[in-house]
Amino acid sequence: MKIGIFDNTFKRPTLDATLDAVSAAGLECAQLHMNTLGMDPMPDAVSDAVCAQIRAAFAARNMDLSCLSGTFNMIHPDAAVRADGLRQLGVLATAAPQMGAKFISLCTGTRNRDSMWRPHPDNNSPAAWADLLAAAEQAVAHAQANDVTLVVEPEVANVVDSAIKARRLLDEIQSPHLKIVIDGANIFHKGELAHMHDVLDAAFDLLGDDIVMAHAKDLDHDGEAGKLAAGTGLLDFDHYIGLLRGIGFNGVILLHGLTEEQAPGCIQFLRGKLM
Repeated sequence: MKIGIFDNTFKRPTLDATLDAVSAAGLECAQLHMNTLGMDPMPDAVSDAVCAQIRAAFAARNMDLSCLSGTFNMIHPDAAVRADGLRQLGVLATAAPQMGAKFISLCTGTRNRDSMWRPHPDNNSPAAWADLLAAAEQAVAHAQANDVTLVVEPEVANVVDSAIKARRLLDEIQSPHLKIVIDGANIFHKGELAHMHDVLDAAFDLLGDDIVMAHAKDLDHDGEAGKLAAGTGLLDFDHYIGLLRGIGFNGVILLHGLTEEQAPGCIQFLRGKLM
């Protein structure tokens, strides 16, 4: 397993300076967000020159572009917003191979208009699920056309708020271009943290064959996504990493939800767990 990090952990004015900071932290992998280049997070266009710049910047540091952020609200209540997000995802999917990116991260979304990371009671409605399936089918078509893989994660604020729903999504879409990124801090509904091992075990039982990436974050309470730096909360990382080993996972574990100042300690913590 390799340790990576979200590039936006390091606030720098340019992509080169950002990747220099990642490299200085002793890491060889990063997730890229397009606003690191001063662009919109979901741009309307990505030029060949920008793709070449990104590929060269990673290659110059012998660094892997582990994942490209393509998050937008896939079940936003406004159909026009969903359509814009899908069109922009198509732009990223077309550009990704030129950048050297094989994976693009998604957010399955929420009916909350203000933030794709906040819950809404209508997330559990049949209409929300139907909108997710329609969006996922279009998203997968973009991925298939460009030979990239989309990764989604079960996250308590989103329509896919559990491993059970993530399994349902995979089974209904049935595409090798849709896989799972697992975040052990994001799957505990209220009252479930007391049964941490059972919840994690069940998630890996359901999703293990489709997990291609992992996140390292932490939490101190259930009922919402974890917001703490790895190793500073209650998540049992020994158990979490043991489950990753149990499925033969040999991919990237991406740190996020941390400050630059916390990065050295989190990297050291995670390295210790992977020894």
